[in-house]
Amino acid sequence: MERFSYLCTQRERRLVQPQSTMVRFRGNALGKVDDKGRVVLPAIFRDEFARTGEEDTTMVVKKSVQGTCLNLFTRAEWDRRCDQVLEGLDPELNPEHAAFWSKFNDGVYYVVPDGKLGRLNIPSELLEQVGITKEVVFAGVGYKIEIWPKERRESTMMDDSAFKETAARLSAKR
Repeated sequence: MERFSYLCTQRERRLVQPQSTMVRFRGNALGKVDDKGRVVLPAIFRDEFARTGEEDTTMVVKKSVQGTCLNLFTRAEWDRRCDQVLEGLDPELNPEHAAFWSKFNDGVYYVVPDGKLGRLNIPSELLEQVGITKEVVFAGVGYKIEIWPKERRESTMMDDSAFKETAARLSAKR
């Protein structure tokens, strides 16, 4: 029998699945955009749904906050992220919060991989906004998949020296 826990906040009480059953994406894969603007979700990521028993394969695609790639979330993860962000906001009474919340949700699209190949129909405006034309890199970073123009992915990665310094600084905060 599946065990669940409750997440309690001031605003809500909701059922949350344990961490072990949450979909997590790891690894990199290359892909191509077809003439209709579709990309095939690589098997290493599609298989994660089966591994965790997740039946809802609906995903949310959105331009990253930095605007350098597209972010692909499971619907459940997107909902969790939205709850976290919204918990610190009051968009009904605070105009700055309202403007931020509107922008945060701007350009959010739901996509579902087709059953046969796992193709995703990503809106052309999103592909254009981050410079994706033909070849892409899918990068699994745990809670989401980043979709990068192939030619830009490497140039945006943190170099080894900066990575080591950041790792040391962050671990010192523990």
